Amino acid sequence: MAGKRTSTPYLDLKRRQMLKFAGASAAIGGFGLCSGLASASESTRPGDDAEDVLDVAIIGAGLAGLTAARDLHLAGNRSFLVLEARDRVGGRTLNFEVGDGHVSEVGGQWIGPGQTAVQDLARQLDVGTFPQFYEGRTVVMGGDGRLEYDLGGTFGTDMTIADKLSEMSHEVPSGAPWQSPKAAEWDRLSVGDWLATQNVQPEDQSGWDAALTLTGGVSVSKMGLLHYLSMINSADCDYEKLDSIKDSAQGTRLIGGSQILSSKMAGVLGDQVRLQCPVRRISGWDGEVVTLHTDQGRVRARKVIMAIHPALCNQIEYEPALPAARAALQRAWPAHSPARKIAMVYSRPFWREKGLNGHILMLDGPIIWAWDNSPPDGEIGIVNAFISNANLPSDHETARRTLMDIFARAWGDEALQPVAYHDQDWGRHDPWSLTCVSAIPPGFWSTHGEALHPPCGNLFWSGTETADIWAGYMDGAVRSGHQSALQVLNALRQA
Repeated sequence: MAGKRTSTPYLDLKRRQMLKFAGASAAIGGFGLCSGLASASESTRPGDDAEDVLDVAIIGAGLAGLTAARDLHLAGNRSFLVLEARDRVGGRTLNFEVGDGHVSEVGGQWIGPGQTAVQDLARQLDVGTFPQFYEGRTVVMGGDGRLEYDLGGTFGTDMTIADKLSEMSHEVPSGAPWQSPKAAEWDRLSVGDWLATQNVQPEDQSGWDAALTLTGGVSVSKMGLLHYLSMINSADCDYEKLDSIKDSAQGTRLIGGSQILSSKMAGVLGDQVRLQCPVRRISGWDGEVVTLHTDQGRVRARKVIMAIHPALCNQIEYEPALPAARAALQRAWPAHSPARKIAMVYSRPFWREKGLNGHILMLDGPIIWAWDNSPPDGEIGIVNAFISNANLPSDHETARRTLMDIFARAWGDEALQPVAYHDQDWGRHDPWSLTCVSAIPPGFWSTHGEALHPPCGNLFWSGTETADIWAGYMDGAVRSGHQSALQVLNALRQA
């Protein structure tokens, strides 16, 4: 665990569960499989009979839900269904098919040091990785000005302040920031409040705004200091591992695009993944059998894994009502950073021939950050960018022309000849992704943190927001899937 993270009742409970579960498994000669559970799995395979009772229903076919389903499958349990509201799997990961077998990610895409859960999953699924391209000079644009810098795989952050944040993060456990000894002090502040006390130079302020927007989806004034420190804690208490490119959380990509992980897991599970099946109401979560009311009928299960964003959990009706603390957490969870990401495709990465790395940082204007998102061999050139909706029209063609002109100012007139363009405005295109990342505001963890992890009856909370480390990242999603599968298998065994 990164930093000086201390033991918590929740973590102690997890360790006890894992030890008990491992002991029971050894006694019966199989991981997570006892004779009663095995026979139940064979006799209650998923079907369309509303009276069938599954062992587990999983809501959400993103990385968390599919990892949990895969773990159940590997443990020998076949009595489960994954229910997904969208017409696809992958959650907040999504590939744009460029053509000729190439893809560009228009959702979550990177992995990095310490993110061992998603790295292990990629190896198991035979998905290769390659480094994010950053060699060469970055173009920094502001007003009518244009400068080139060799930032060496960083965003040019003021390292004096970054080092202070790294040191402070030792006192904020990533999985339970509200248990920090400094929680009362630091959770009152936004990152902006704290930066105002650090004598930040005017030329560096825009850099911090860009860094927080990329990491948390909001400006420094809206990101809670306690939460930001918990994110740095996940990165071994090293700010550069969180918010740089080289050797950082933005350092490595997946061959075939990040959605390939979910696609491969779902391919094995087959018809145990049910698409276009939103859950509208959950009843009896406090009894022996939970009933899920979906657009495709009723599903009944002994245990339910809620592998969706907390704000989406709040859109489901519960009978009886959830405990007050959990309901309050779901109502208060921020869901206002849906993000917009574009991909501009060229016949080749021509900027590399000029010693440029394809990265753009804008001090004003529609581009927050653009980067070279080309395939490993550089056979074609792809530029992705995070976009500020306030500064770019929503009209597809107008946006394309505006961005082409900016790229031409940065790299030359060759940028005016793209062969494809994709504009993924998550807030407009996907009602089931309310937010790209969770920009936790000041005061949230002190008020609601204790309600994040504990199950409610037979409802087990999963999803990247619940992870002990790398919450909000793909790695956190995979970790949460492993944890929820372990929880429900242990609960079934005890039952």
